[in-house]
Amino acid sequence: MYGMVNKAIEQMVVLEHGEAVWEEILEKSGVDVEVFVSTQGYPDQVTYALVQTAADVLHVSVAEILEAFGVHWVIRTAQEGYGDMMAGGGRTLSEFLVNLPNFHSRVAMIFPHLAPPQFLCGEVTERSVLMHYRSQREGLAPFAVGLFKGLGQMFSTPVTVEHTLQKAAGADHDEFLICW
Repeated sequence: MYGMVNKAIEQMVVLEHGEAVWEEILEKSGVDVEVFVSTQGYPDQVTYALVQTAADVLHVSVAEILEAFGVHWVIRTAQEGYGDMMAGGGRTLSEFLVNLPNFHSRVAMIFPHLAPPQFLCGEVTERSVLMHYRSQREGLAPFAVGLFKGLGQMFSTPVTVEHTLQKAAGADHDEFLICW
């Protein structure tokens, strides 16, 4: 993953729990990187180690860390670093979700070695979107839940996210029903 992901995890932990907690996570994870470079690639295992150690240190589940990180990613990282691109995704939550499958195409122009997940809209109604999610990386469905909840916050639209199909339970991909 690109360093911007690890930097965002650091930012989330420091903002919510302080620098000392981040230093503890970094030390206990065995990750020997003092400063993550946003545009540099790092092995996925670095990110997974940071997330697992954060869960251990903070006494929460990995899923809770990933979901919180998904919200943080939308509210802080994406808006601060890619605000214009985010603004171009749509004027409403529904519009943004329908355009989400095209979003990573724009991001790939900035990060050519990006291995992004795939989002594909299923049924779209006035009050919901069924979103199909595929990723080559295992275990990140809770991050997607956080992304959807973060988008709800971004658009001041309370959402519920139901994980209707789970790759972890044997399906070939994950599916989410996002309602508002």
